[in-house]
Amino acid sequence: MAIAEDNEILTRVGPGTPMGDLMREYWVPAAMSSELAADGPPLRLKLLGEKLIAFRDTAGRIGVMDHRCPHRCASLFFGRNEENGIRCVYHGWKFDVDGKCLEQPNVPPHQAFADKVAAKAYKTAERNGLIYVYMGKRETAPPLPFVEATLVPEDQVEMEFVQRECSWLQGVEGELDTSHVGFLHFGMVKPDAFKNTGFERPVVVNRAPEYVAKETPYGAVYAAHRPNDESTTYWRFGHLLMPFWTMPPINGMEDNVLTRAYVPLDDEHTMIIEISRKGAYDRLREREPIPGATQLNTYLPQTSDWLGRFRLAANITNDFLIDREVQRTQSYTGIQGVQLQDQAMQESMGQIVDRSHEHLAPSDMMVGRARRLLLRAARAHAETGAMPGDAADPSCQQGARGGFFVAAKGLDWMQAYASQLSGERQAAE
Repeated sequence: MAIAEDNEILTRVGPGTPMGDLMREYWVPAAMSSELAADGPPLRLKLLGEKLIAFRDTAGRIGVMDHRCPHRCASLFFGRNEENGIRCVYHGWKFDVDGKCLEQPNVPPHQAFADKVAAKAYKTAERNGLIYVYMGKRETAPPLPFVEATLVPEDQVEMEFVQRECSWLQGVEGELDTSHVGFLHFGMVKPDAFKNTGFERPVVVNRAPEYVAKETPYGAVYAAHRPNDESTTYWRFGHLLMPFWTMPPINGMEDNVLTRAYVPLDDEHTMIIEISRKGAYDRLREREPIPGATQLNTYLPQTSDWLGRFRLAANITNDFLIDREVQRTQSYTGIQGVQLQDQAMQESMGQIVDRSHEHLAPSDMMVGRARRLLLRAARAHAETGAMPGDAADPSCQQGARGGFFVAAKGLDWMQAYASQLSGERQAAE
């Protein structure tokens, strides 16, 4: 990327920025349902550069609003969550989940003007254990996402949040570059480590795949492909669903009911929200142990500050606990954990990478395509108000799933994908 202006557009997400305003046209996943209890303490919540508070009222409704009381700007984080509203402890003004001022107890009744003041509040929704916020200007919010994993019932879903200290785009681009798997995660792994030749063995037999990609109504689909044997091809399919949802090929397609959202907290911090159907990782856990390739994360204690949620204990301040002896003898990185290895690489670039220093390769085909797609969408929205297809109608997201599989050699890539997906879903039914 040669133009600094393009990088600015892609990475700045605050109010009034092209990318920030585009993202506000979508429902933004923000918190786990379990983080808020009825009449419990408010939660500091940072989203798209805005400092907010979230709370669940007596009736179970979710409120998300500017943390500043519209009276004297004291923080409502210190407020009393009681009787279906949040009450500022400075002067007792009380607001409901929609931001409506209910009471002004320090103002004489004949001078009250509660009907003329409101807290800045956003629309909220809750589904399958996840709380969403709509921060856009549309009078009627769009439907919630149709991303497959977000539709899994709450009793069948697994969810994990991880905070990353870098731009959201660095996280998304890491998902769109699958050639790194054969190095960063499996760089010292030999082919015989995989008993099932159709599993991930081809990744270490041939660490230089070729790629195909195309745009879709919801964003883009891409696939890396390698010869598997004389008659079959090994495919790794993934998706970018606008604006920040990914479907990486972590598992075989039959198991990969999984998505990750890279939600910008601000320009330099991202919350990764992974949602999967229970059992999605079973086959990974059953395979022969591979040094460094765990899926487990260890967290620091939660704090109440704006960036105090879901921070990893191994982080950039301690070099992600890299063990150079393990790196020399056992794993390619010496860093324990697949996500942590990704995190180390992406944060090592800087919180917002200067992309003018890059030299993209053919393996970065999807990275380049995603940048062009996102830039075009952000500019079109800023100039004319036009919205991508899935912002207007997210039902176009239905049917997308990432994953890897083996198919007959010579079969068109989208035909191979459709055939595999159809077969897996019929088997599930």
